[in-house]
Amino acid sequence: MAEATGETPSETAHPEDIVLQEKVESPQASSTAPGTTNDVSNGEPANTSSSADGFICGVVEGFYGRPWTTEQRKDLFRKLKQWGMDSYIYAPKDDYKHRAYWRELYTVEEADHLTGLITAAHEQGINFYYALSPGLDITYSSSKEVATLKRKLDQVSQFGCKAFALLFDDIEPEMSKPDKEVFQSFAYAQVSVTNEIYNHLNCPRFLFCPTQYCSSRAVPTVKQSEYLNTLGSKLVKAIDVLWTGPKVISKLLTVECIEEITDVLKRPPVIWDNLHANDYDQKRVFLGPYSGRSPELIPLLRGVVTNPNCEFHANAIAIQTLAFWSKCSADTKISSSISSDIKLETENEQGICEGDAPAFLSENVYHPRLALKNAIANWLPEFFEEKEAWGPITKPQPAVTMVMPIIPIIPSVNTCMTLTSTSTTTTTTSTVLPMPEVNPTQLQMFAEVCSTVTNVAEALPNPIMNSLVSATKVVTNESLPNPVAAAVNNMAIPSTIPISSIPVPMLNMKTSDNDDELPACVDASSGDDMDKPSRDDKMMTVSEEPIPVGPLQQPPADQMVEEDDKTDVVFSSASPPAAPVIPEPMECGSNLTSPKHQLKTHFDDIIMSETTSVSIAVTCSGTMQVESSDTSLEMAEDKNGQDKDITAADLMLLCDLFYLPFEHGSKALQLLAEFFWLRNNAYVLSQRSNNPRKQRTASGTSMSSLVGGAGTHAGPSNAPSTDDISEGPSEGGPVVLEGRDLSKCDAQEWFRRSASFQSLCQNIFQLTKKIARCANKEMCYDLFSYVWDIAGVLSLLSAFVKWLAMGNFPANINSNTQGGYTWFSKGWKETFMSGDQEPWVFRGGLVADLQRLIPLDAGNDLFLYKTPETSAVNVYTMRPYTFSDEAALYEICHRTAQDGDALQDRPTEAQLEQLIADRYLGPFLTMAPEFCMVIEDHNEQLVGYACAALDTKTFIRNMEQCWIPEMCLKYPLSLLPAAETESVATDPRESGTSGGEGRAAQMVRDSIYYFHNFQNDYPAAVLSKHPSLLCCRILKDYLLEDETISKRVVTVLLAALRCYGTTGGIHVCINRNDRFLFQFYAKLGFVEIPHTETDTSMYLGRNF
Repeated sequence: MAEATGETPSETAHPEDIVLQEKVESPQASSTAPGTTNDVSNGEPANTSSSADGFICGVVEGFYGRPWTTEQRKDLFRKLKQWGMDSYIYAPKDDYKHRAYWRELYTVEEADHLTGLITAAHEQGINFYYALSPGLDITYSSSKEVATLKRKLDQVSQFGCKAFALLFDDIEPEMSKPDKEVFQSFAYAQVSVTNEIYNHLNCPRFLFCPTQYCSSRAVPTVKQSEYLNTLGSKLVKAIDVLWTGPKVISKLLTVECIEEITDVLKRPPVIWDNLHANDYDQKRVFLGPYSGRSPELIPLLRGVVTNPNCEFHANAIAIQTLAFWSKCSADTKISSSISSDIKLETENEQGICEGDAPAFLSENVYHPRLALKNAIANWLPEFFEEKEAWGPITKPQPAVTMVMPIIPIIPSVNTCMTLTSTSTTTTTTSTVLPMPEVNPTQLQMFAEVCSTVTNVAEALPNPIMNSLVSATKVVTNESLPNPVAAAVNNMAIPSTIPISSIPVPMLNMKTSDNDDELPACVDASSGDDMDKPSRDDKMMTVSEEPIPVGPLQQPPADQMVEEDDKTDVVFSSASPPAAPVIPEPMECGSNLTSPKHQLKTHFDDIIMSETTSVSIAVTCSGTMQVESSDTSLEMAEDKNGQDKDITAADLMLLCDLFYLPFEHGSKALQLLAEFFWLRNNAYVLSQRSNNPRKQRTASGTSMSSLVGGAGTHAGPSNAPSTDDISEGPSEGGPVVLEGRDLSKCDAQEWFRRSASFQSLCQNIFQLTKKIARCANKEMCYDLFSYVWDIAGVLSLLSAFVKWLAMGNFPANINSNTQGGYTWFSKGWKETFMSGDQEPWVFRGGLVADLQRLIPLDAGNDLFLYKTPETSAVNVYTMRPYTFSDEAALYEICHRTAQDGDALQDRPTEAQLEQLIADRYLGPFLTMAPEFCMVIEDHNEQLVGYACAALDTKTFIRNMEQCWIPEMCLKYPLSLLPAAETESVATDPRESGTSGGEGRAAQMVRDSIYYFHNFQNDYPAAVLSKHPSLLCCRILKDYLLEDETISKRVVTVLLAALRCYGTTGGIHVCINRNDRFLFQFYAKLGFVEIPHTETDTSMYLGRNF
């Protein structure tokens, strides 16, 4: 990192006794910073007491990943002026010539863009700080290197820049060999260069970022750090020092910690605040208010600059609430991170905890939730600004090597409970089982691993992005210097290496009357293009009536279903333009590409949103760009005309879902608490399985359904009413207290809270739809992937709750679903909220916390989805199977029988038309209907299913006794031609077939043979470790469009199996020559199970 770059030790060095001399005081600069208790300015011009040069407050673009565009920065300058802030620091870590190639001068084109930025900032009264990060490879003792640094900053000075910064953060604290011969320490080397540059520029505004920039990185402590003490005594006093607080991302900043660093640095610090930074986690964006810092700190600080989210349009809350904070002098003395339980119980409909703040606050008193509410009111109009965007949606954060959506489940030494109970006895279900405790040592190790992944900068970031060659997108240079060319002289090597362009977003704002003002909200009745109906749209639907939660009101389910018929989102594959458009991903390691009007029909990952109509199409970090007039995103006007536009309540919900690094918002806590309660109290429904009228087993199914298969039978609804629970007593009889049936009361409470949970899920899906169709497509791009992630995991939880509502599970369900580390594990929530760990320890945020509640131990791979490249996606609903679905599922089985396609020459005779499905699907629907999940599209048409058998050995035995005899009667040998009937004792697959026989005829012969020669000879190697059996089929068109349909439905089904206490794996049985199914199940994590028996079948298994 900090190695010599080819300079020889013989070059002229800079003796310390010369370079450490401070600049002579200016006679006009002798006042101290306002409010400081110690005279740390020493008359330096940077610490004058005038309002213009007093408290620094603004934004530092200092994150890793895709930089902002020129136009976005200019927009920021206008907003900073409007909000009363005064500073912007240009320091994007991965911008081409800021860090990795800091030595290179700007080209004419780049100079024009940078000059325009500086001019635009000054026009708005914003101090533009140009920062350079030479620490990766600079040789501090080399006069050539220092001259190069001066030349680069002189060039920027000629562009009109009057403020500068040198950043030495995130580098190796080791000097090169030439430097060790000149400087006695790393600090002396940095101070030497910084002081010389400061004196050379003769600039009153100058910032310095140390390598030890927070208390946790001070060696050994802040007070005892030789590095920090050297800075305090040797660095020119007029140079302001950046500091992040106790941690890289600090939850709290206290008076004590500020006074401590002030004493060491001999000057008040400028806080580089990473509270809203999200470049370390692609699953989190932070929309909560600025908090954890009392305004009483302001007199003790030189300033505060926020390093916010990578997504430009996601930062309105972070920046505005900082602006509100900077104008206050006191707070309400209430910590924003109060107990999550108290917050959940006391927060009122305005999103403020009761008793947390008085009805009226003085203007100089800061309250985070009130600041959030005001910032949302100012943010809302931006959603109605008509802005266009093109390209694929990609994450702006740098690619992370280690992907851990779920923290591994490790048994705790503090509990005697195993992860998954293997006992088959019924436990006392009313007793809450102990949760595993969080081991702080494990968290610390996890933190160290994450730190090495996310915080150590590479010497040559790849790709190197350039935000100064286009006003509306970020690209890479056409070529980079070839490092080999300088070291090799005896052969011709190109001096540069060409690099493919990584075009990012092309973001354009439609003409506006006044660029300096934010346009007002678009009238709801203005008839914009986005409100026009799209006849080809597809979206998920709702099957039960929701119960409104809080202030977010929902229309009745019947209205929503009708609405969805008109307001769905379609994945459009419109005709391509005349000239081909090259996809332009917007991030490092982009995984998706799709330009406007060339939207693919095949995703690697899309969400299958659940329970309510939603056009899951919100944005992620801004790249996929779709014009506001693109028909694939057009929505029909809602039936009642009330919910088509996003509201302040919607944005409050959005902010609660993505709150702060150490804190979930109230609605996020409600999601966690409600699902956890429903999962842990589902045992009150298990008694219904003892009611003969409620059991869904073969004994309750008419023989006509066993034989005919496609009858229309009335089955239980997928959301039982609370009246059903009283139809029969439990095994020990009902528990009665004071004349009340407690089992009935408990079940009614369960269904009430289930409806509340489903309603909250529906509100989130509605929010997703609104963001998808908002006029501001740049905003849509920046928010889509995050809301998509939340909606995706909620689709799983909602489907699982629907399955629990059926009551088809054992009474000891709790002993089968406990054991993993979750939000509710002892110490987990407290550790998360304490701020003692850096937030990347809990990578994944709310999405990961929700995923951990799904009772799977080894299903992490099922949660790995790629971000959809467009917000115009199909959304599907998962629910438990009902008997009325039988005919549709039989049809799906036939339509996927031949390599995922419909079987050609399918038999049409009445006696044979159900043969194939009776072999592959019928046994599951008849003998294990409780383990069957179906997938519906927006029209409530079934498009796929997943079925399972808990114990294959028992399942096969039941087939042999109940199913096979009925099939032999239904499909007698007389259905085969006479010549084949005589030889049916021989497997027709072995005897061969005529060359002219089709695939359908072969499958008919095989199936009839299978029924009449059924053999219960399952390989022991399969059943020993993978006792459960799975079958999954999805119509090929839908599968090609969204491969994650299968992942999501299988995840719910595996969770249902876990509720029965299965501790082994699951397997599938396919034909050894069926490459389509092999690849289909391989994508679901199934691998071949080796066994000794020779068979034409192949067995694939996986654990969960």
